[in-house]
Amino acid sequence: MSAQQKILIVDDNPGLRAVCSSLLASAGYLVTSAEDGFAGLLCLEKNIPDLILCDLHLPRMSGFEFLSVVRRRFPEVRVMAMSGAYVGDSNSGGILADAFYAKGQSPTTFLGTVQTLLQAFTPSRHTRELAEVWIPLNAKDSHGNPYVVATCPECFRTFPLTVSPLGSPDILNASCFFCAFHIKYKNDFPRPTIASEGAPMLEQPLTKAEVVEAAAIEASTGAFEDEIASQTPFI
Repeated sequence: MSAQQKILIVDDNPGLRAVCSSLLASAGYLVTSAEDGFAGLLCLEKNIPDLILCDLHLPRMSGFEFLSVVRRRFPEVRVMAMSGAYVGDSNSGGILADAFYAKGQSPTTFLGTVQTLLQAFTPSRHTRELAEVWIPLNAKDSHGNPYVVATCPECFRTFPLTVSPLGSPDILNASCFFCAFHIKYKNDFPRPTIASEGAPMLEQPLTKAEVVEAAAIEASTGAFEDEIASQTPFI
């Protein structure tokens, strides 16, 4: 690993920024941090990092919006999306993010994911067959229907999709809300359950007990983020 590799952290939680910065600096990286997407863009005007670590849920300018700009302007920069409010694919594929880190995992997992990303080749941004799908935990639209959000591989913008009913095809089709590009996405997310390391996956219908469990995990993730600056650095 080169000591000159640069990382930009974009997260509105000051404790989390401090912990991540400390871990990465101790590993030999040059670290810059920003509290939201707008501040992140200002950082990019001054210096282009090798890797961006970005929370998906940010004030003023969401992580999805920030990363769509990054992808259009700086396609060569690797990105690791982070969240305690969304579920993503740990091998995201490079449309919006090159990897996903679920907050709450160990520092070893965090640093290992960063190192793997920095050692990997930069993937092509427009050649992935399936769109990336991100799953808000326990989220529903105004009609009470669960939804997911998909990232268009053409314009890199993210938009919501209503979860399809049971029995739908494995691969579904939609048009991008922003550019009308025809996308395909995998229908493997209608029914959330909890998988290893606290990372929610989507496989079968939720029972009442599972709903309570998922809500408890989401609440503990939020409490963890609020207290992280004063705790042992598990991020």
